[in-house]
Amino acid sequence: MSLTQSTTVIPHHRPDQHRLRPTATAATATGYTAAARQPAPTARGFALYVGLDPHDDHELAELVNALREVLAERSPGAESYASVALAPAEASGRPIDLVRLALQEPKAVAEARAARNRGADNSPRVSARVVIDTSRKRVLVHDDNADLTYKEFELLQALVLREGRTVTRDELIDVLWTDRSEEQPHERTIDVHVRRLRKKLGEYADIVRTVRGSGYRFDRHADVRVVHPLAPSPDRF
Repeated sequence: MSLTQSTTVIPHHRPDQHRLRPTATAATATGYTAAARQPAPTARGFALYVGLDPHDDHELAELVNALREVLAERSPGAESYASVALAPAEASGRPIDLVRLALQEPKAVAEARAARNRGADNSPRVSARVVIDTSRKRVLVHDDNADLTYKEFELLQALVLREGRTVTRDELIDVLWTDRSEEQPHERTIDVHVRRLRKKLGEYADIVRTVRGSGYRFDRHADVRVVHPLAPSPDRF
């Protein structure tokens, strides 16, 4: 392409005002397009959900460690984080579906929400005086927010997810204080949190029962409703 083909002369009576104006070329147009194009996202990791048969004898820590050994061999620089999914003993459904819902896998949560909405019109409304909403991490007593602290709610949730089973103070410490760099509290610290939790539950304080010499237990009450009981557990490896 010659110079006269790629430029435009602007005529004027004054000689010093004669100048060349470049026209747009294919190269410059392509350059602007490339600059506006966003970089493609890259895979940074993955989540593997594992559903276990509740009737099989599993050592979860051993399974997790075995998977981590394979990961270390195949990808030495990779980091991993394991989370345990707990579900009530009477929960129905495939283990893998319960795990996905417990760990809030987006598609599983959307499917569960859609199923609840479909059945909402046919389900009788129960007026609960205490609502333990594990998805929003809040507790309502007579429709008023109980204003639980983070540790108080995690304590209550840990007991709810183990409904009907006595949970020792040592187990609660392991569940609620997973950061080993933190100073581990004395077991009496659990008693303090339970006392404060019961005070905020008011007349329904007895849903958190003391098992003398052992620990604490959550007992279902007719006036208590648990929303989304398969919410993520605070348990971590």
